[in-house]
Amino acid sequence: MANTVVSLVSIALLCITTAQGRTNFHGTPSSVTDHDFHIDGICQTAVETKGYQCEEHKVETDDGYILSLQRLPAGRSGQKADKPPVLLQHGLFCDALTWLINPPDEALGFILADNGYDVWISNTRGTKYSRSHKSLSPNDAAFWNWSWDELASYDLPALVKYVHNNTAQKIHYVGHSLGTLMAFTAFSRGQVLDRLRSAALLSPIAHMSEVNSPIARIFADTFLAEHLNLIGIREFIPNGEGSTRLVEGICKTLSIDCSKLLAYFTGPNCCLNSTLLNSLLDHGLQSTSTKNLIHLSQMIRTGNIAKYDYGNFLRNGQRYGKPFPPSYDFTAIPKEFPLFVSYGGLDMLSEVNGVKLLLNDLKTHDANNLVVLFRKEYAHVDFFMATNVKQVLYDPIISFFQVN
Repeated sequence: MANTVVSLVSIALLCITTAQGRTNFHGTPSSVTDHDFHIDGICQTAVETKGYQCEEHKVETDDGYILSLQRLPAGRSGQKADKPPVLLQHGLFCDALTWLINPPDEALGFILADNGYDVWISNTRGTKYSRSHKSLSPNDAAFWNWSWDELASYDLPALVKYVHNNTAQKIHYVGHSLGTLMAFTAFSRGQVLDRLRSAALLSPIAHMSEVNSPIARIFADTFLAEHLNLIGIREFIPNGEGSTRLVEGICKTLSIDCSKLLAYFTGPNCCLNSTLLNSLLDHGLQSTSTKNLIHLSQMIRTGNIAKYDYGNFLRNGQRYGKPFPPSYDFTAIPKEFPLFVSYGGLDMLSEVNGVKLLLNDLKTHDANNLVVLFRKEYAHVDFFMATNVKQVLYDPIISFFQVN
């Protein structure tokens, strides 16, 4: 293992040297800043082309980030929504396209709109159309000084508040992967619940010590994100030149077939359309902060669900008033709040045993307000891209919304 660590860290350093010490994980400076997403954004490229109405919105968080938010106010027939709003939240390395990439009869954003729901689709900070801040540029290291703590504390509350204020209705929430961790964290602190009707949480991320993805485990166990941060890399761009070389190096070091990289990272997805998957990849995997990857790596190594660990008693004490980061208590999620939880038997990130630990946290939840759906053949990406996802997952979610 020691030789593997040295090899992987060396690869990372070589990648960054090639990238000439930039502050992002790419061969050139970050160039996407305050994108005019009304010109080439999600609405124009992924929604209106399929015959749906779409609105582009901007939401400012309390810490100054400007997030893009898309609204589908009507179905393809043009009939305005007559059911409550639904907020869709993507996971790590993704954006709003998560819910729109499949054909209209297989993509949750379009399915909900056609079923009369007022659909809102978010894009968290750092993604292509959410790279603005009231005082910072993406080329500033401070722009990337956040982890999922801030996504739960700032992005999610700002998005929920904005939708609630614009619709005057309580909201259904759907989160995938990191979008579930954001929700569980906020719910455990009593945030946003007064503006929500229910939450459907797909491929839930919580107890990550059980993660069995070879790529994720190696990344965490070799402290790769910490090494990148140490040499000044604050933005991690999955499609960047440096990260591509890093992944190729990991594949070589571990004798992994890089052509099957998605399966090594997420698990063997059963039911993907390869053409649509290529379209998603052509759109580009989305940036995140290196700090966010460090935080997730901490969870994998320790199994703790806690705030970001700054690595020493002094810094933690300055930040939290105690030597260790405070833990989140998911047993504190209100027992009467309606939850729909779905997980897959082949998912290497939302691994079955980890989900069982989460369900144990929810063991006293009101049975009438907790729906659990297990799909033994599904891996991580199947939950938003499987060709049969409408029948096996989205129809049950809509039934859940109808009674809540």
